Amino acid sequence: MLLGRACVQRSCRWGSLTLATMLAAVAVVGPAEARHRLFRHQAEESYDPAYASIVVDANSGVTMESSNADSPRHPASLTKIMTLYLLFERLQAGKIKLDTQMPVSERAAAQAPSKLDLKPGETIDVGTAIRAIVTKSANDVAVVVAEAISGNEAAFAQQMTAKAHALGMAHTSYHNASGLPDDQQLSTATDQAILARAIYDRFPQYFHYFGIRMFAWHGKMMRNHNHLLGTVDGVDGMKTGYIRESGFNIIVSIHRNSRHLIAVVFGGRTASARDARVVSLINNNINVASTKHTAPLVVEGWQTQVAHANSASTPAPKEGTKEAAVEKVAAAVPAPASTPPPVLHASIEPAAPSPGSTDPIKPVPVKTVSVQPGVMLTAALSPLPSDSRKLMPAPAVANPASVITIPTVKSAAPLPPAKPVQTAQVPHAQPVQVASASATTPVLPAASPDIAVKPHGGWMIQVGAFDTENEAKERLSSARVNAKDQLGQASPFTEPVAKGDKTLYRARFAGLEKSQAEAACKNLKRSEIPCMLLKN
Repeated sequence: MLLGRACVQRSCRWGSLTLATMLAAVAVVGPAEARHRLFRHQAEESYDPAYASIVVDANSGVTMESSNADSPRHPASLTKIMTLYLLFERLQAGKIKLDTQMPVSERAAAQAPSKLDLKPGETIDVGTAIRAIVTKSANDVAVVVAEAISGNEAAFAQQMTAKAHALGMAHTSYHNASGLPDDQQLSTATDQAILARAIYDRFPQYFHYFGIRMFAWHGKMMRNHNHLLGTVDGVDGMKTGYIRESGFNIIVSIHRNSRHLIAVVFGGRTASARDARVVSLINNNINVASTKHTAPLVVEGWQTQVAHANSASTPAPKEGTKEAAVEKVAAAVPAPASTPPPVLHASIEPAAPSPGSTDPIKPVPVKTVSVQPGVMLTAALSPLPSDSRKLMPAPAVANPASVITIPTVKSAAPLPPAKPVQTAQVPHAQPVQVASASATTPVLPAASPDIAVKPHGGWMIQVGAFDTENEAKERLSSARVNAKDQLGQASPFTEPVAKGDKTLYRARFAGLEKSQAEAACKNLKRSEIPCMLLKN
């Protein structure tokens, strides 16, 4: 009996020891996810990629905060933003379409992950390729795009670099279309912020792709690597990137309360650390950013234009200094003419034909009046600041699309054709949200305090009719962004019309020549915005 009892006790001890050993093994080894997290934690302790960041106010163009912003860094998959820039150029020019099929070469199919695992001989359409690049960051698809545009990736990379330099990205050099490791593929936080603004300014009709959160491919849903989409208020794009040499990179575009920031972070130790850093940069700067868009559009050669404009206001250096000597050398360049003081008068000025028009320049009567432009905000993601609300009779609409400024003056009698024009004292412009069919007439912003009120063209377009006036204003903002070349100087307005027992609000642009109206409708329909041509 004693022997039996001892065996039972030994069995209990061995059973306890075995259970403890199993638990210890589980604790040490754990499931695959636990092992992965342990390895990742250990790797993070010794991983310290070079950091850089910048925050730019896209409305004013001002750099709000930066760290090592001009130091060379590997862009990783941020490279694909330039790949898409060149693709968007061809889409906008009509050289390709969203349903154009692009062939997959053996070289493209052989690219390292992340990828769609395309097979040689297959094809992929342009629209699907864009989604795959933005969400999955597919390297094989990036090479497909490069080969479809330039024949081979090396030639495409040269075009990427040339485009970067044309945009003012002076410290950027591309050697592939995907961002896979290459010692010579370098950029800076400043340059990447320029590229982000260029995409937004040049291709507003395609910018929404950078906000896609999910992508379906062969029955599988692939989530965008940018986890800030849908989780941080106002984030509407753009792109993430990672290679070992770069760390975790990200570019973020955010609209909030009529403010627009571009934030860039290079060298995060982890994706979560990178995300936390960029959110901190956003929160530190968003509330002091500008609510009015005054920055020049970022297009090819834009920095040269800004430099010329700024040189006119630079104070003269003191005589005898090095700066003065340089100034004498540059004196041969004629300075821009100074702006004359505001006056109130009537004059005859030649009306310039619309871009692309073959119409001759004809003299037309022009009434020049001195006004102070009023501000009209048609879009915001939350209520406007208190000082703006005092000027606004109605709250703004949630929409990050754009901000339109329309100074208005009280209506004046038209100029009689055969009599001298009477000078008239014009009251200060009154701020409105959108010009409407009422007692105020929208006047286009001018570069100087004098605003020339020219006779409008005889055509207008309608871009929709909506149940609420706010929806109509939102459509006006979206339409102007998508057809800025034709509608940049047109007069947006809403017009209520009774339909049975309800009121609809028409969204219209007036003051267009027929050719401008037709071109605007053509561009808007490409962006799936309805457009109807109307004679005034």
